[in-house]
Amino acid sequence: MKKIPSYKFYKHKYGDELLIDVISYEKMMPDIRRTPVFSETFYSISLVLEGGTTVALNGKSRRVARGTIVCSIPGEVWTLTDTEDFQALNLIFEKEFLLSFFNDPHFLDRFTYLQADRETPFMQPDEAAFDRILGLYQDMQREITGYEHQDQHILRAMLYETMMLLQRVPVIEAEQVDTVQRSLSDIPVSRYADDFVSLVHDYFREEHGTEFYADRLCITPNYLNKVVRQTLGLSAKSYILDQLLSEACRLLKYTTLTVGEIAAQLHFDTATYFVRIFRKYKGLTPLEFRQQNA
Repeated sequence: MKKIPSYKFYKHKYGDELLIDVISYEKMMPDIRRTPVFSETFYSISLVLEGGTTVALNGKSRRVARGTIVCSIPGEVWTLTDTEDFQALNLIFEKEFLLSFFNDPHFLDRFTYLQADRETPFMQPDEAAFDRILGLYQDMQREITGYEHQDQHILRAMLYETMMLLQRVPVIEAEQVDTVQRSLSDIPVSRYADDFVSLVHDYFREEHGTEFYADRLCITPNYLNKVVRQTLGLSAKSYILDQLLSEACRLLKYTTLTVGEIAAQLHFDTATYFVRIFRKYKGLTPLEFRQQNA
């Protein structure tokens, strides 16, 4: 099976870590034309400005028009064809950008258009809703590119408003087509990846080993690693660790739990081991991180 390219979030594009961006597809097109089949490791909400392009997401395809919105979640496989006149703005973000503030690990579950089992990834707002959402995209662009230091609270508020508005937008049907050549077919792979992400979301605090997730999916750990690396761009163990460290950062920033209590809550063997892992991947100790983010 030929490997499908996976795009990762560029967290330090603007200097300090920023987990949200609004990008014009014009800048993405050189890469997309080279590899029209790809996946992403982040959430993506594309607002089409000029259509005439066939967009497929995990085999669900539609020829989009001005105003069409395409929503994708990490690991889903895109196929873009006939992109000559295609123009769109792509709102992308990592889930930690919202979860670190709302203090609810299930926050994104309330948005039906971001669910892995949704019937269609396509939506079509009316003209008033389109103009309002486009205005928010443009405001986010100005906040991100117009200031040396972006205000993440303002960006988070605008992202939240956009997501709530999208809850009102009607979905539109997609055709179930096999747009990816069979040699690139990722349908069973993406199902395993979707189920893995869902399981990690529910169990990462207690279960740190890939064997647990492989057993639940009835596949071998080696095959699970292959699936996750192909769709998310990193190993299954790294993905689990990312969730653990993100949750540790959230607890350090927004609670008064001690380092030992956080280590116990996240089921590390000892607080010492937790500190060693945190420092290895974050470059500072948990207490230093807390002091920096006080």
